[in-house]
Amino acid sequence: MGRKRLDLRHILIFALLGTMQFCSKQALEFAPNVELVSTLTMVYTLVYRKYALIPILVFILLQGAFSGFGLWWFPYFYLWPVLWGVTMLLPKRMPDWLRMPVYAVVCGLFGLCYGSLYAPFQCYAFLDGDWNRVPAWIAAGLPFDLIHAFGNLALGTLVWPLTCLLRRLETDRPDTH
Repeated sequence: MGRKRLDLRHILIFALLGTMQFCSKQALEFAPNVELVSTLTMVYTLVYRKYALIPILVFILLQGAFSGFGLWWFPYFYLWPVLWGVTMLLPKRMPDWLRMPVYAVVCGLFGLCYGSLYAPFQCYAFLDGDWNRVPAWIAAGLPFDLIHAFGNLALGTLVWPLTCLLRRLETDRPDTH
């Protein structure tokens, strides 16, 4: 997209991409802590840079609308932007042979850290100020974070191929004149 203004075509594309994140999460609900949202967040960020926040926001809002706007939902506003920010910090120029493992490892590390980032909300430390139970909550969730990490690591291998596909779809569109 570069420095172009946001046009109607991209607004619709971003709505569709956010909906794809939401649908992928719903489709994988049977597999605890295995999700494509992290993979897609990285793909969208690599292709659309700052505009990737739009489909991420669409995903967050759809998740709240579908599952209820409870306290569990608020961390999504900082969890997914963390992965977006880390992805934005990755070097744009990287040898192709290095991209897949780097993206997979970043995706896997985000899965590992997800529970720790979520824990203060999960055990209400933000509400009552009692941060003493956060470490125990993180420790209890470690097995699930490991599952999340391995799932993200595996699905993170799709980041680069999906990025190439989405970039190609962005540039190889038929002329509509």
